[in-house]
Amino acid sequence: MRRKEMILITAAPVFSPCSHLLLRHSLHPSSPLRHESIHRSKISRFRGVSAASSSSSSLLPQPPHRPDKASELRALWKRFWKVAAPFWFSEDKDQARLRLAAVFALTLATTGISVGFNFLGRDFYNALANKDQDQFTKQLLYYLCGFAGGIPFFVLRDYAKETLSLRWRSWMTKYYLQRYLKDQTFYKIQSQSMIDNPDQRIVDDLSSFTATALSFSLTLFSATIDLISFSNILFTIYPPLFLVLLLYSFGGTAISVFLGKGLVNLNFLQEKKEADFRYSLVRVRENAESIAFYGGEQNEMQLLLQRFKSAFDNLTELLIASRNLEFFTDGYRYLIQILPAAVVAPMFFSGKIEFGVINQSVSAFNHILGDFSLVVYQFQAISAFSAVIDRLGEFDDLLDNNISRDPSQLEEIELTYQSELEPSFTSSLLDSNGSIQSRQNQKLLEIEELTLQTPTNGTTLVHSLVADIYDKDHLLIMGPSGSGKTSLLRAMAGLWRSGKGKITFYLNSQDDFEQEKYDSQRKRSSGDVLFLPQRPYMVLGTLRQQLLYPTWSSTMEATPGGSQIDGTQFKIVTSSQPKTDDLMRTLENVRLGHIVERFGGLESLQEWSSVLSLGEQQRLAFARLLLCQPKLALLDESTSALDEANEAHLYQQIQAAGITYISIGHRQTLTKFHNKILHISTADPKSMERNWRMEDANAKDSLSGTLSQ
Repeated sequence: MRRKEMILITAAPVFSPCSHLLLRHSLHPSSPLRHESIHRSKISRFRGVSAASSSSSSLLPQPPHRPDKASELRALWKRFWKVAAPFWFSEDKDQARLRLAAVFALTLATTGISVGFNFLGRDFYNALANKDQDQFTKQLLYYLCGFAGGIPFFVLRDYAKETLSLRWRSWMTKYYLQRYLKDQTFYKIQSQSMIDNPDQRIVDDLSSFTATALSFSLTLFSATIDLISFSNILFTIYPPLFLVLLLYSFGGTAISVFLGKGLVNLNFLQEKKEADFRYSLVRVRENAESIAFYGGEQNEMQLLLQRFKSAFDNLTELLIASRNLEFFTDGYRYLIQILPAAVVAPMFFSGKIEFGVINQSVSAFNHILGDFSLVVYQFQAISAFSAVIDRLGEFDDLLDNNISRDPSQLEEIELTYQSELEPSFTSSLLDSNGSIQSRQNQKLLEIEELTLQTPTNGTTLVHSLVADIYDKDHLLIMGPSGSGKTSLLRAMAGLWRSGKGKITFYLNSQDDFEQEKYDSQRKRSSGDVLFLPQRPYMVLGTLRQQLLYPTWSSTMEATPGGSQIDGTQFKIVTSSQPKTDDLMRTLENVRLGHIVERFGGLESLQEWSSVLSLGEQQRLAFARLLLCQPKLALLDESTSALDEANEAHLYQQIQAAGITYISIGHRQTLTKFHNKILHISTADPKSMERNWRMEDANAKDSLSGTLSQ
């Protein structure tokens, strides 16, 4: 709906009865019917825009308040150019510019056709007024031939514009998705509530931006050509009529700007409030079982109605502002149907011009007035487009800054990934009598003087942690709730950088070692480290895709056949994946073999987060772990929903697979599956003392944090 709304701004003025069919497709936006459809479309757009969006409704970004209109327009133009320019200078620039040139050429052709119909209309009505049947038949034939020859140009122009808009949107969607998902930016935006509804900006705002930007560009281009073509015609007919047109159009523009000055801000807020309301509904769907268990329907109803009321109240203000504007624009629009005829009528009555010239002057007047009055006719569309530019510009600025940390924060945790060291390093373990045993083993993880803080308010969770993890050194992290156990895993995964110290992974697969040089810029991959949260993530896909996530996810490669995205044809290909027998065997190993039969095979498509219990989801996550075979696994209470027998079975499976793991848990039964235990206590904000200690899981005496160094 929204995209159509933006495209409809290119409707034409239709005032010549015989040229109605053709001229209504031109690029002029003054058709009353089209204007009304825009208004109704905007009202019917009272809906949410995206599903997975930020839940923070208190962080309401406002359009920037600038000191004057000139600076506001300059800032808006800079944002528009910043968002629009990358596509036209991208790797697809040659095709894009060629297609744009074709669209402008077709637009120029349609303008020429409109000029031709202007003269055809004059001769047609002259023949009708003179009762010249032969001339009338001849002009009617010309009209029919003109329709047959001209309509294809209008259709091809619209088709070329739509395909170019789609190509532009495809490229921009890929461009923004790459930046949104790069360096876990999506997580930082969500966890810190930096911006509202980023998904709406990618899905809806990009679609509106590309379609509307092309339409406005073509409208301005067509208006320029029209001014050159029809001004000469109108001035030749009657110069005073041209002066009336100038006064009428400039006066109407000034009044429209005054009456509609609040629409930009209201449109901006409406986009945000609609998306917030839709997100609330999505939250109810995603958490249906929890809400039903709580019996929280009435509370959800109140929250939903609050967000709906916020959107409703803003829409009411928007409709009032639109109503006030349309009181003027409707009268402005319909008056021009009689104004040019009234001005030139005395010349017709005195015999100075023929009847067909009246029709010609009306047509030329409306073309030029449409060019001069773009602001009057398109004020609501322009205000909505300005809101889209602001939202995309705000999002683009955020992605460009790469979610930079607070300038006041002088330090951050250094996280590096390096090629694995030679196994000449020794790891130390306490034996049962308290003596220290040394052994040669491969170091996987080194933590040096790590002080971990929360990203939002800088609360210290862990003081000066030092730890070395070697191959087969299974570490259990324990402590009271809120002490920072999961936050420590977030720091290891690179999600949190607040604090100081250094975390170094010595990881690489054998295949990667010969292909790339490992340095501090290398990123973690699923083949190195795999994180299992307490509530596993269930992807939107088949049971097979659940098991293969995320290591063997599908990728897109260029191919002679397949779908087109930003001008290149692609097909879905996959890396060397485990066979069906491997998947079935792994499911049996985690005691989930029965679900294949229950759901009808590995290709079954379900809402897995709903049809599988939390315990089944956790076992499926362990199946992913066994298929992935990472060097190191980070388990955040990943067996909390399982009984002790299943928990023991899963730990035995990953031990047998040779996977080193770091677990968070509260059960004492977990200690027998780990070599070391890291105890973390709640940090005292007034103390700089270490709030942790490391001990051997099998020893009775503990080793303090100081001795562990």
